[in-house]
Amino acid sequence: MEKQKNGLGRRKAAVTRVFLSKGDGKITVNDKDYKVYFPLVYLQNQVEGPLKAIEATDKFDIVINATGGGVKGQAEAAKLGIARALLEVNAEYRPTLKAAGFLHRDPRNVERKKPGKKKARRSFQFSKR
Repeated sequence: MEKQKNGLGRRKAAVTRVFLSKGDGKITVNDKDYKVYFPLVYLQNQVEGPLKAIEATDKFDIVINATGGGVKGQAEAAKLGIARALLEVNAEYRPTLKAAGFLHRDPRNVERKKPGKKKARRSFQFSKR
């Protein structure tokens, strides 16, 4: 691997750009350690997931730029971005990452509010009299 590899991840309104390079396993998100940026353990596991799947937790340094959405959406977007960047490093990782579900972009999004409704589908309370 001669230079850094890039990956883009999206989830809901969150977008992350992932830059992967050879290193010793340091992960930074928006210039902070990922354990500080994602204080909840299950969000940290989301970010580490693709690296654990290919058993490369201490082989790459990762820099993540995250924008939009909330921390959960950003963590899941980072997961997809890391998996895509790993594919650029070595295409043989594909079956492992695909079987673990790391290459799937979650298409669920917030439904828009419709006119004449209180929310997207919730109507105002009906009154017969």
